[in-house]
Amino acid sequence: MLIHHIQEAIGNTPLLELPITTPNHVHIYAKLEMFNPGGSIKDRLGESLLADGIRRGLITKHTTIIEPTAGNTGIGVALAAQSRQLPVILVVPEKFSAEKQTLMQALGAKLVNTPSAEGIQGAIAKAKALAADIPDSYVPMQFTNPANPGTYFHTLGPEISHDLREPIAAFVAGAGSGGTFAGVAAYLKSQDPRTQVIVVEPEGSILNGGPAHAHRTEGIGVEFTPPFFEHLQIDDTLTISDNAAFAQVRALAQQAGLLIGSSSGAAVAASLQVATRLPAGSNLVTIFPDSSERYLSEAIYQA
Repeated sequence: MLIHHIQEAIGNTPLLELPITTPNHVHIYAKLEMFNPGGSIKDRLGESLLADGIRRGLITKHTTIIEPTAGNTGIGVALAAQSRQLPVILVVPEKFSAEKQTLMQALGAKLVNTPSAEGIQGAIAKAKALAADIPDSYVPMQFTNPANPGTYFHTLGPEISHDLREPIAAFVAGAGSGGTFAGVAAYLKSQDPRTQVIVVEPEGSILNGGPAHAHRTEGIGVEFTPPFFEHLQIDDTLTISDNAAFAQVRALAQQAGLLIGSSSGAAVAASLQVATRLPAGSNLVTIFPDSSERYLSEAIYQA
């Protein structure tokens, strides 16, 4: 495939049936989003957020893009901004992986770190403060922007349906901003209301009512319920421990040659739980948002 711009390589990632033993012989398929050019599912979002801002007249050729991010969205936004020659400031809590922050800077973004203890709420507050001080700036704000779930409703959801072309009994995926889960879940439900949609969170996230606290699993977990969930019919929420998530990270590397991040490990652990209650031979789809390479400094393969 010949392309002329790196953005042309975004999307149409492989859908892999996991070569693992599953309860009830359920077929578990994973969308391998690490094959996007920036290495994650958020390449789709970065391109969509900027295209949406331009279309709405909120971004001009002189606009500074400012975004609070845990990492992958920042890389996606920086990639999209680079192609448009727009300056970017990314506000990132200190705790997130050094590899992600290095990649953001490699793409030309300026980084502003906020204290880890303030979490993503602190990054959001800082981004808004910067935008108030910088003329002609724009904060796409992935956490509330309808273009976030819209991105995945119009791209990832249809890709999954096209790739599999069989009934999907369950869709299982993690939530950070919640846009990916909400967009894909809404699309799959629109195609078949019988499809169960199950959201995955780490311990320390608040969707299941547990107390908020730090966790090793990166990329998923929320400090507030995503507004995209307000009108979404969610069938279940599964809370996965860091130990269970990282055990799957190690197992899939050793058994299937899959180098996945911890949010993907949590998705596998949750998928195996869901498989126990599905009819024999059902199809279950999950998402691997990125790879392990951007977490190696976090000792992702150490027990």
